Amino acid sequence: MNSSPSARSSASSSVDSALFDQSALSDLAQRLVEAARRAGADQADAVAVRGVSHGVEVRDGRMQESERSEGDDVGLRVIVGRRQAVVSTNDISGDAVTKLAERAVAMARVAPDDKYVGLADPDLLARDFPELDLLDPNTPSTAELEQRARAAEAAALAVPGITKSGGASASSGIGGMVLVTSTGFQGSFLRSSHSISMTAIAGEGTGMERDYEYTTAPHAADLMSPEAVGRVAGERTAARVGPRKVETCKVPVVFDPRVAGSLVGHLVGAANGASIARKTSFLKDRLGQKLFKDGIRIVDDPLRKRGLRSQAFDAEGVAVKPLSIVDDGVLTSWLLDCATARELGLTTTGHAHRGVSSSPSPGPYNLHLEAGPLSPAELIGDIKQGFYVTDLIGSGVNGVTGDYSRGAAGFWIENGQRTYAVSEVTIAGHLIDMYKTLTPASDLTFRYGVNAPTLRIEGLTIAGR
Repeated sequence: MNSSPSARSSASSSVDSALFDQSALSDLAQRLVEAARRAGADQADAVAVRGVSHGVEVRDGRMQESERSEGDDVGLRVIVGRRQAVVSTNDISGDAVTKLAERAVAMARVAPDDKYVGLADPDLLARDFPELDLLDPNTPSTAELEQRARAAEAAALAVPGITKSGGASASSGIGGMVLVTSTGFQGSFLRSSHSISMTAIAGEGTGMERDYEYTTAPHAADLMSPEAVGRVAGERTAARVGPRKVETCKVPVVFDPRVAGSLVGHLVGAANGASIARKTSFLKDRLGQKLFKDGIRIVDDPLRKRGLRSQAFDAEGVAVKPLSIVDDGVLTSWLLDCATARELGLTTTGHAHRGVSSSPSPGPYNLHLEAGPLSPAELIGDIKQGFYVTDLIGSGVNGVTGDYSRGAAGFWIENGQRTYAVSEVTIAGHLIDMYKTLTPASDLTFRYGVNAPTLRIEGLTIAGR
């Protein structure tokens, strides 16, 4: 069911309770797999995805938008010999299950051969499902969401120098998946989500600056308060007023935790088994090599309690576990699903992800780069001239070559202190060289899907005026 933007009212508790029940989806997935086998599939799996969202937006103290949507979608993957096909729908009624299965098998029979396709080895399937505390049973009403957004906006507008609101929003939702395979696996999970965000504007005319803050978590109790979100958004924005340009130079660059995770993301994207199999990654020949300083660890942990991306099994039913992608500075593993693992002659790492209309592909869960011993102040204390990055613009990173070039804004560092705001510059280097000199601070917190502390990189080129 998909609904258009709703009036300012909340769903009843009985409807919300029904959203937590996945038994009908599990039954549907099981019937799809059975229908596929009857239609001639050698193997099959079915995934059902539940998505529910409820959000509001406030600007200048007035409600701008209130929206609620609900939807259940299902996908069926069938394998005939070494050929596979995927079909999806959000409308199963009457004899639609049989027809969908027959159509999928017919598509598979004319698909090209792929010697790497196949379901997961039964020995790898998850049998234990640890409690990860992902579901918040309390669903906020529209009035409660509006109150959160209004509080965030009011706090931002109270910061000296803030002239306008760019809008505040608050949302909640439920997402989940059911997976059934012809090899006997059946599993499901539900995850709630809550978020608050605020964008503030400072200055006037061509001198206007904007910045933001947001918080998101499976449980509302783990969010920053709306007042803190607004205050941080306002303070960040006010600090950006009157930015200067700097001369082109090569200096140490420090990445604020808000953007530091992007450096982890670039590495993990290049360590994706699909990129390795296609030979389109700058890391393709570097497994087992030392890329970082001693002590650096990058971990993907799908079992973190209340993690934004936590789950007990992957999209092929494989049991998951924490994985050190980088350990003591050494690149130790790729992220693999079953197909890419077979292609590379390895075993899946349990990193398969998929939607209802796609076959599995590798991807991360909860990533983090472990903290170091130095405080952020100590990390920048010996920098005579440098750049502290708070905002990155564009996507100028080449995953094939490792070349790095991105627009950036932030603050100039002089004699170990952040000073004036800087904007309209580009930072450039090569990821391999950047990782060699990376030093983490001690301020790691788990707020995003990819988390890192403040990071320092030596000798990046700043392209200014």
